[in-house]
Amino acid sequence: MSFYRWDGEDLILDCHLQPKASRDEFAGLHGERLKIRLTAPPVEGKANAHLLAFLAEAFGVAKSLVVLESGELNRQKRVRIRGPRRLPDLPGLTARPA
Repeated sequence: MSFYRWDGEDLILDCHLQPKASRDEFAGLHGERLKIRLTAPPVEGKANAHLLAFLAEAFGVAKSLVVLESGELNRQKRVRIRGPRRLPDLPGLTARPA
């Protein structure tokens, strides 16, 4: 099992979110999930919105192409990135199969 999978052109990420961190960053793996630290607080959807913007920047896509599929009120989240333009240097993340 991996923290990501490809669904056609889309990349699906299983994430573990740590809000109210000192900086925004990928922080390795947390079990079978990609750990992401964000500076945003977990109130009124701020952390979710910040997560989507952070991932859009990291994968080179518009914010509208990053969708929270599950985990709206949870630290465990599943995110779909539609047609990522670039892949950040993450352990085990490989390009979409041809």
